[in-house]
Amino acid sequence: MDEARERGTERTRAAALELIRAVLEDRRLIAELAGPEGPLEPLEPSERARAQRLAVSTLRHMGRADAVLKPFLRRPPPPPIRAILRLATVEMLEGGAAAHGAVNAAVALARADRKTEALAGLVNAVLRKVADLPASDWQALLPPRLPGWLRGRLDSAWGRAAVVGIEAAHAAGAPLDLTPKDGDAVALAAATGGVALPTGSVRIAGPVQVSALPGYGEGAWWVQDAAAALPARLLAARPGERLLDLCAAPGGKTMQLAAAGAQVTALDISGQRMARLEENLARTELEAELVVADALDWGDDRRFDAILLDAPCSATGTIRRHPDLPLAKDGAAVKPLFPLQSTLIDRALSLLAPGGRLIFCTCSLLPEEGEAQLAAALERHPDLSPIAFEAPWIEPGWRAAHGALRLRPDFWTESGGMDGFFIAGLQMPA
Repeated sequence: MDEARERGTERTRAAALELIRAVLEDRRLIAELAGPEGPLEPLEPSERARAQRLAVSTLRHMGRADAVLKPFLRRPPPPPIRAILRLATVEMLEGGAAAHGAVNAAVALARADRKTEALAGLVNAVLRKVADLPASDWQALLPPRLPGWLRGRLDSAWGRAAVVGIEAAHAAGAPLDLTPKDGDAVALAAATGGVALPTGSVRIAGPVQVSALPGYGEGAWWVQDAAAALPARLLAARPGERLLDLCAAPGGKTMQLAAAGAQVTALDISGQRMARLEENLARTELEAELVVADALDWGDDRRFDAILLDAPCSATGTIRRHPDLPLAKDGAAVKPLFPLQSTLIDRALSLLAPGGRLIFCTCSLLPEEGEAQLAAALERHPDLSPIAFEAPWIEPGWRAAHGALRLRPDFWTESGGMDGFFIAGLQMPA
């Protein structure tokens, strides 16, 4: 390895370690650390992507790493050393990195900090033992369990077998899903080497460079989990309809609605995230009116034919992509979201024209953010009619009360799973 590449690899591991420590010690999300002031900023784009992959993989398999490390540690090491040991263990046993390089890099990370340099020998000794373990020992370990605050809730809601399946899906990670701008999933799958899913998305297996896939520069598609693409499909936008996408950023659903020919207003409270939506619209050559505002304070006299509300939520349905979520957040951080979701539903209904329809969704596995919200909305607004979704790709096991859909990561296990989502439809009286 030449000197410049070696320095890049050192920077990559150091940045990954910073991300891991920020999640575990400061309870910050990786998405919050990816900005200009974060540890990834000094890196080249390829280094940045690798550092993030290393951190995500370490957090995803942290429980398995701890099980491997435990017999080699007489007492729990300080958090910075534990993070180094976890990173190197996952890099070797899950990522297949050469033991010599991973061990030496971990020792260098320990020596780089005056607070941990005295334990560099421990790092070296422990990781050399880890490196001698047969691959079968790692593969035989059970998937990491969800934190107790979340596991208990999901066990009560869906049962132990479902929770075990969800944890297995989290450990497996998530493939790359694309939404075709023209709706032709078969053609896009042929062009990209992917597989057309029944719902209209295209799934790409294995690690790929997104910008190198055919059609990226032409804006022929965008990255969007197959489950996340379903709310806009179920809204069934028609050309010329006035549609509002509430909480719109980063914009996958906005682009779906715009591609259907609707007149789309996209609203989000985050200017930074809306800037990403603007970039995505420019790349795909789609049009939408962009509004940076708080949905609860936004003053506008217009009434819309349909509204898509992807409400702020715990995002527990996306843990297979974001394993830092249950580590950085807990049940106390989730509870304030429940009343906010109810308020946003009521606000969205006030913006609908007579006969208009609302699609409410959350990327959550918690009934409090899905089934319970729908039941409460129908109780508060007895004049509403629930929409029973009908589509040939809807599987019987997805159906929930009042015509809604409940999606979970343990569904579609044979083809790579899906994010967890709750999707419901409500119709205003004419």
